[in-house]
Amino acid sequence: MAWTWRYENGEGKPADGPTETFTSQADAESWLGQTWRRLAGTGVVTAVLVEDDRVEYRMSLLPASE
Repeated sequence: MAWTWRYENGEGKPADGPTETFTSQADAESWLGQTWRRLAGTGVVTAVLVEDDRVEYRMSLLPASE
């Protein structure tokens, strides 16, 4: 199993971001926890966790107040 992140902008369209691959969901989530601010600063609004070709979940990178 390979875990990766896909990124979306504010319009829900694909956004550029790192193409890291992880061997576990926990590693992928830990990495995002360390890099989400940098991603948000480049215009990424949503991170989508993908296992192989299956979407596990979507997560907003916007602060709760927005």
